[in-house]
Amino acid sequence: MEKIIIFDTTLRDGEQAPGASLNQREKLEIAHTLSALGVDIIEAGFPITSEGDFESVRAIARSVKGPVICGLARAVKKDIDAAYQATKVSRRPRIHVFLATSKIHMKYKLKKAEDEILRLAVQAVKYARKYCADIEFSPEDASRSERSFLFKVVRAVIEAGATTVNIPDTVGYAEPQEYGSLISAIKENVLNIDRAIISVHCHNDLGLAVANSLEAIKNGARQVECTINGIGERAGNASMEEIVMAIKTRKDIFSGLATQIKTNQIYKASRLVSKLTGFSVAPNKAIVGGNAFRHESGIHQDGILKERSTYEIIRPEDVGFTGRGLVLGKHSGRHALVERLKELSINLSQKQVGNVYLRFKALADKKKNIFDDDLISIVEDEAKTISPIWKLESFVINSGTDIAPCARVNLKYKHKILSAQSSGDGPVDACFKSIDKITGIKGELQDYRIEAVTKGKDALGEVVLKLKAKGKTVTARGSSTDIIEASVRAYINALNKIENL
Repeated sequence: MEKIIIFDTTLRDGEQAPGASLNQREKLEIAHTLSALGVDIIEAGFPITSEGDFESVRAIARSVKGPVICGLARAVKKDIDAAYQATKVSRRPRIHVFLATSKIHMKYKLKKAEDEILRLAVQAVKYARKYCADIEFSPEDASRSERSFLFKVVRAVIEAGATTVNIPDTVGYAEPQEYGSLISAIKENVLNIDRAIISVHCHNDLGLAVANSLEAIKNGARQVECTINGIGERAGNASMEEIVMAIKTRKDIFSGLATQIKTNQIYKASRLVSKLTGFSVAPNKAIVGGNAFRHESGIHQDGILKERSTYEIIRPEDVGFTGRGLVLGKHSGRHALVERLKELSINLSQKQVGNVYLRFKALADKKKNIFDDDLISIVEDEAKTISPIWKLESFVINSGTDIAPCARVNLKYKHKILSAQSSGDGPVDACFKSIDKITGIKGELQDYRIEAVTKGKDALGEVVLKLKAKGKTVTARGSSTDIIEASVRAYINALNKIENL
């Protein structure tokens, strides 16, 4: 297998994203995680920019073993000196020098002509080469540079000692076919290109960073510069996890190519970077998003349960995803519900499953996701009720600060709907009194508790109460996103228990 080198720039380009600043401890933690992940090169920072960045790069170079530790530098001596001083303690240091080569950058940013840019590039590489043998050169904004000049610069820096030449799509301007053809053209027109590795560094301004990187690999690039979760300046960089999993998953397209990334560590690395930078991962983000391996559609769930490959091209465990794949929500079917009940070791009859399913669908219409605790509460509330005599049909509450609470409750008894209305000290008390009128049973409330079953504003509330009636005392539960409904259900369940004792 031919190796694709993974150059991770999360700690350099990724940290340049506004608001993503990391302290030295956080950078070290990420660097060790990247090493465990199996990245080949860690671009640890831009040492000249600050004393803090210099010290962070040096700390990483000193303590992180395995990957090459790289420092970025402009094509000026003081930058190169700083990059070397920060990385020299590493067993495998690299200096990464960059200089813009596009007309727009040369004219407006650098105010220099092509000949001077060429001279500065060669001079910088030669100077860096005095420090170490592993030198990377990037002609910044390469995708918008004139090809003939770009070829000249690449050839010259290789001659000067660069061992890797990176072709950045600095502003995410390139389109995949265009970018792939650029890599192919470099291979065809730079006579000494076989003496260096072609690298690519793509930004995501048009959402094409990963597509451009993969197209470059098809055309001969063998190093990819990327970040965890695709973080970086503006719209970010090419996402490391997407590139790695595309190569691994589509072996028919990337035949004979592989990375050394331990993919089962991807999810862990993603969560760490998200936590330390404060950048949330979008739920629909490929590979590491919260919904990447979750299925709510009943049709999809049925397919997954029968054969995973029907709707999953990557196994969740391959990237270290440990959450449940089947999400119980309003689109879920009976099959998924039954499967989750089995996972929870809940054994129900077909009739009981039917009752739970109806309650589950009703709850799913009120909240986005149904959690295990929600389901257990529904089962305890509904499925375990013995021979229900009274069933809640509906209720209406009229309550406020300036009016006495009043409730109308409709209960189903055999094949009839019975109604009663009553006022009370509060909406719950009014409901209980209405139920007493319908059933003819005077209940004495011994205890009443309410608590949230799950988190969030749409959390399921559970009421647990103790009721004494007809000389019997029972405990019953009721649950709903509406605490009054939960109370009513608990009271009815208690009456049904009493009637069945």
